[in-house]
Amino acid sequence: MTIQAADLQKKGVVELTIAMVLSGTIGVFVFESGAQPFTVAFWRCVFGAVALGLYCWIRGFLSDTRFTRKTFLLALLGGVFLVYNWAFLFSAYSKTSISLATVVYHTQPFYVVLLGALVFKEKLTAVKLGWIAVAFVGVVLVTDITSVTISGNYLLGIGQALLAALLYAFATIIAKQLKGIRPHVIALTQVSAGVFLLLPFVDFSGTATIGTGWAWLVGIGVIHTCVMYILLYSSYQKLPTSLIAVLSFIYPAVAIVVDMSVYGTRIHPLQIVGIVLICGASLANSLGTSQRAGRVVSAGKSA
Repeated sequence: MTIQAADLQKKGVVELTIAMVLSGTIGVFVFESGAQPFTVAFWRCVFGAVALGLYCWIRGFLSDTRFTRKTFLLALLGGVFLVYNWAFLFSAYSKTSISLATVVYHTQPFYVVLLGALVFKEKLTAVKLGWIAVAFVGVVLVTDITSVTISGNYLLGIGQALLAALLYAFATIIAKQLKGIRPHVIALTQVSAGVFLLLPFVDFSGTATIGTGWAWLVGIGVIHTCVMYILLYSSYQKLPTSLIAVLSFIYPAVAIVVDMSVYGTRIHPLQIVGIVLICGASLANSLGTSQRAGRVVSAGKSA
């Protein structure tokens, strides 16, 4: 690795680390806003669209979006999955906790694997299936079904976190078909569509009384949508997939620490085991996928 490449990678590590730390704090912004989950997702789209629109305009990205009719429609479809994924994840926070919803949500890489096998006929190996099984054992343990305090509302929250992960996986699969289009423009298109997609579910009467909650809503749109996405996309261009996979686990780690520090959430021993299984299986799957991709690239270069 050259000195220039090493410097770029270091910059990418810093950018992705900051992005993951920001991701881990979004639950606090959702709670402190005082708004309903779908309403929070709506205002995230509104303020995110304004901030991303200004960024894309300043950078000159809007002069040539590179969209075709097909890719534009695909981006809009991805937006459907993306914004409803946010809404269901935010709803899961209030029914379980920021920590547990985030960890269950981190099963999304396995949905991407399963959808890849179904949609693109990608090979589904025994190793991949094994890690998926380990992860879902972890989900069962995180759910803590042996607890006497378990409730239908809590289980609904777990289900919503799993649904959010599935929706995000669909958005990821669609994003793979949008090559050659700046991700910032894709994100702007999707959050703009989200304003209309979420409008029927907005509780405007509730937001009229949230007071300082508006500052938290603006923060979600500007910090967790515009700034965070810019950092993510910039870091992805500088880092190998294996390093991205490792650093992505800063997100659930920060979410757990923040939840325990701010809201005093306590996690039971079995749930800790479940968290380790989910995160460990996801990391092993991500690293294994990136290593195989690397071997394919190396083989192509040698040819």
